[in-house]
Amino acid sequence: MKAYKWLILLVLILVISGCSSWGVKPWERGLLAQQKMQLISEPVEMGLDDHIYFSKEGSSGGRSFGGGGCGCN
Repeated sequence: MKAYKWLILLVLILVISGCSSWGVKPWERGLLAQQKMQLISEPVEMGLDDHIYFSKEGSSGGRSFGGGGCGCN
């Protein structure tokens, strides 16, 4: 029974210590802040793509709220 408690304690310590490496370290932030690492690397190009897409769809928004070009919100 005592070995069972030690085993549970060991597993608990391993699980807790496995979560300690989450997140971005301070020395990694410089690399992630570079322009080529951004999801939208060219904001003007993304704006033009959105304009073309929503002009063809006849809708407005679409990223954060519902609605369509028919006016049937």
